[in-house]
Amino acid sequence: MSRIRLPLSALLACLALATLGAAPALASHDQPDYFEASTQLLKANTREHAIAQMKHLGVKAVRIEFHWADVAPAATSAKKPSFEATNPGLYAWGAYDWAVDKARSLGWKVLLTVTSPVPRWATSNHRAPYDTNPNARDFKEFMTAVGRHYGSQVNLYAIWNEPNDAAFLLPQFNSKGQPASPRIYRGLYQEGYAGLQAAGMTHPSVLIGETAPSGYDSLSRREIREEKREIHDVAPLAFLRGMLCLNAHYRKAGSCGPLHASGYSHHAYTNKLGPYYHPPGRDEVMIGTLSRLENALNLAARAGAINGGLPIYLTEFGVQSKPNRYLGVSPAKQAEYDAIAEYIAWRDPRVAAFSQYLLRDDPLGGAPGSGARGGYVGFQSGLEYVNGRPKPLYSAWPVPLVVFKERGRYAFWGLVRPTKGATQVKILVKSGGSRRYRVLKTVHTDSLGYWSFTSGVRGSSWRVLWKSPAGVKYEGPPIGANRPV
Repeated sequence: MSRIRLPLSALLACLALATLGAAPALASHDQPDYFEASTQLLKANTREHAIAQMKHLGVKAVRIEFHWADVAPAATSAKKPSFEATNPGLYAWGAYDWAVDKARSLGWKVLLTVTSPVPRWATSNHRAPYDTNPNARDFKEFMTAVGRHYGSQVNLYAIWNEPNDAAFLLPQFNSKGQPASPRIYRGLYQEGYAGLQAAGMTHPSVLIGETAPSGYDSLSRREIREEKREIHDVAPLAFLRGMLCLNAHYRKAGSCGPLHASGYSHHAYTNKLGPYYHPPGRDEVMIGTLSRLENALNLAARAGAINGGLPIYLTEFGVQSKPNRYLGVSPAKQAEYDAIAEYIAWRDPRVAAFSQYLLRDDPLGGAPGSGARGGYVGFQSGLEYVNGRPKPLYSAWPVPLVVFKERGRYAFWGLVRPTKGATQVKILVKSGGSRRYRVLKTVHTDSLGYWSFTSGVRGSSWRVLWKSPAGVKYEGPPIGANRPV
């Protein structure tokens, strides 16, 4: 059983209020879940089936990683072609247009993360993997074209994917072992933001950060000498301070002005120890240590480096399952951990959005970090295996369920994701000696599909059963109880 950090007495009080119709004290708000399935959405032979699956799953918002090199003229040339780079008519938008248009036609929100790889001519060394010190002025022109082309079709823009990760932005550290990527990213963010303004967006909705959860604050001499410094990632909070020109105590370390953003985006992945794992590095932020990021943002705002009260968008998250031998948990545990992580985000008022990455597993790759060495790192965080066979998470994601137990009492929390309003859902329970499930309770959701209640009825496992107005049956997998600390 997993061990959680919220006292059950507080949770029971919270859920009791919810049962009586009051807003739970720990609940945040409606948090959209940005679903990412770019591999399927951007291929003509898989995109229609992916859309049908996503509609069934209850998707209402999508995240699309938008690679600059995919659409730019002469992207493989070392010499920049002569063209008006702010003119959207000179880019090959291709499958990205289809994905954005389709999402908008379904009423889904769109988050567009503009990122590397970049055109070869926009890099400082003109060498693969085409993410070394991208030219910020070129990026501003490109973002102007992006803004003119998509405009309000995109609800949120984000600038760069995991800029503190060596697989997406280089160099991460300088020759003295100090972070280099934060200042590179600052320039890209400033110019990208200015590019959207040049496209006619006076106050564009832009997320800053998109940071990966782990990394180093600095490198030792041995690490510099024995390893290429490019393969190491910068810890997210060290990256945040460098990007905002703050020292280790969150005080101004230069004459940089403040950066403006609509939110801070972060990828709060955890490892196989579960969603309440606390990484030892104080500047690392996983789903169980979101308070570290919140505190850092508060201190940065106090220093005048960024606007205060910045909401946190968890724009990429997933629990990896086996056959990933490095980070994978059992498929059953994946469904359980994923729901707990969503609950952690939901009860945090600072969190404005959660996410699911991926629909289908990637092919198996190498160890974490091997992507920075030119290798391939595949994620097994999907709802389906790479062959398309569904995992327990496929049936759990539309109707997530969390069960907490202490001293014979149980607290339940869940969501009916595909609903379009308040509905009824059945919670099933199986006793220790029984082979069958029976109805424990039929509960009413709120208008967003959330529900909660408490019970003293014992059980060994639980599941959710919901039938849509169209008669489609959703039944989640068996879920076990988690004991709080």
